[in-house]
Amino acid sequence: MRARRRSINILLVVVLAALVIACLCVGKYSVSVPDCFRILTGGQGSSPMDAKIVLGLRLPRVLATVVVGASLALSGAVYQGIFKNPLVSPDFLGVSAGACIGAALGILASFGGTLIQICAFAGGLIAVFLTLLIPKAVRSTSNIMLVLSGIIVSGAMSSVLGFIKYIADPETQLAAITYWQLGSFADARMIKVVSVLPLSVIAAAILIGMSFWIDVMSLGEREASALGANVPLMRGICIVCATILTAGAVCISGTIGWIGLVIPHFGRMLVGSSNKRLLPSACLLGAIFMLLVDTVTRIIGPAEMPVSILTGIIGAPFYAWLLYRQRERLR
Repeated sequence: MRARRRSINILLVVVLAALVIACLCVGKYSVSVPDCFRILTGGQGSSPMDAKIVLGLRLPRVLATVVVGASLALSGAVYQGIFKNPLVSPDFLGVSAGACIGAALGILASFGGTLIQICAFAGGLIAVFLTLLIPKAVRSTSNIMLVLSGIIVSGAMSSVLGFIKYIADPETQLAAITYWQLGSFADARMIKVVSVLPLSVIAAAILIGMSFWIDVMSLGEREASALGANVPLMRGICIVCATILTAGAVCISGTIGWIGLVIPHFGRMLVGSSNKRLLPSACLLGAIFMLLVDTVTRIIGPAEMPVSILTGIIGAPFYAWLLYRQRERLR
């Protein structure tokens, strides 16, 4: 089993590396694979136009898709593990809605790209803080209360976002807010990726390091406590790290649905339900899937399609098929 898991992860790494090179080469303006390698390694012989396209446009975008896909898939797998709920996704605690409100307020204030990114990150963290505050106010630490709090905060955030869109300038601000909600890598820049990468790497490393305890918490609160787990503390650490990953992803690309919900299930089909095996595989699968989807949105037509449209078209039928396969267990 261990050898099979290692082989699957090695295969996923190879597929991801091959896709990165392919995505750097394909597009409206194609670049040959040898030229791409020369550009990446600093060799001579490539044209300035090719170098500008690969290094200035496509490389930041490819890195952004890898970071966002891995972050959303990992946070989704962690949420599903600690809450013992296969329907949980990275935005169920209100992270995405809060980040959208932060970004929308930044757009209303006519901030630049960096300040909008900071506002989005802060909005996501504030939303989760409010979600965690409600169970404390009613003196309940159960998972059910936390899920209900997430529904309350997400609903309230959606209403606030609707009001912001209502008062936004329909000619400029409303379009920018709507495009942010739909998710896109068209504006991906290296500074966006670099600004969230350190925190994202640290959060991902902590979550992967806690994979054993996530398995323990997936047994249930009472069973985890009997096995020596400090459930509130460990759950809090997992929520904070998963929130950082989700908020960082939203800062780069806007809201992208279905990745954190569907990819962990696909990972379980490949490597099993143990989070020690699942979390690294989910990261790789999320990055691969996001690379494929973003590349298709770039080349599918004359105008670039928002990413969430395609992830929904692919994710909804796939998730319905998963539910059909597991219909006996769900009964």
